[in-house]
Amino acid sequence: MKAITAKSYGGPEVLEYTDLPTPKVGPDSVLIRVRAAGVNPVDWKILEGYLDPLLDVYFPFVPGWDVAGVVEEVGTDVAEYAVGDEVIGYVRKDVLQQGTYAELVAAPVRTLAPKPAALSWQQAAGLPLAGLTAYQSIERVGVQAGETALVHAAAGGVGSLAVQILVARGARVIGTASERNHDFLRSLGAEPVVYGDGLAERVRAMAPEGVDAALDFVGDGAVDVSQELLKDRSRVVSIADLQAKEKGAHLVWVRPDSEGLAVLGALADAGKLTVPVDTVFPLAEAAEALRRSQEGRTRGKIVLEVS
Repeated sequence: MKAITAKSYGGPEVLEYTDLPTPKVGPDSVLIRVRAAGVNPVDWKILEGYLDPLLDVYFPFVPGWDVAGVVEEVGTDVAEYAVGDEVIGYVRKDVLQQGTYAELVAAPVRTLAPKPAALSWQQAAGLPLAGLTAYQSIERVGVQAGETALVHAAAGGVGSLAVQILVARGARVIGTASERNHDFLRSLGAEPVVYGDGLAERVRAMAPEGVDAALDFVGDGAVDVSQELLKDRSRVVSIADLQAKEKGAHLVWVRPDSEGLAVLGALADAGKLTVPVDTVFPLAEAAEALRRSQEGRTRGKIVLEVS
């Protein structure tokens, strides 16, 4: 099979488009013929070695944790899926070696869910990691109908999905973004606000009584600003501020979750959730996709088209 590999840590330039053996399929796994793979900021951070203290890496390794494709083979103890089923997955394993930037991926069933029929292959590939990050963040601070939530970086891959999940729950959403993305946020059901100096004052003008919960998908002091605005300072969750717990906030490291993926799929099929796709690259141009991700100014998801 064709795959993208890295023989060492480095920038996108260390990636190679090469041939690898077909992955072995364990008893509780399936082999997926990949149609598309999502690209996430964590992919280039892994490539540059930022996660080396947390995860063992076996070189050469295949990057990528997001996948959408068709089941081609099932393990001996798999009853959940059959050959021909269309699936999505956040295929994060305990070590880094066999990722999703490949034509074939062996994935444990605990990381998978049925592909939402309402989404294209590219959209479906962009859903798992970002969607679960948004969903688990919202669950962590328990946002309910009628509450007001502040979403930092609301136009990004995770933020745009969080906005839609919150709106589907009946929450009021205030989302930070550059002015060029304000109409986009309005189309998702959020009330946009410009980020940067004076953010607390601008949000306070929109919500004089404060906000009920905040979701930080950018870092850069967002937890601190949020705590100035929250009725309960503990109801802020971050995926970017490693000091969040010390500040009395929550820190989320997204986990594989079949049930959560199924919830997201149901929202998509009900017309309440879509996945904005920023750019699609062929698998062979994965390096360019990571460079695009490093720019940090995408509206929605970057996706690799595989087959």
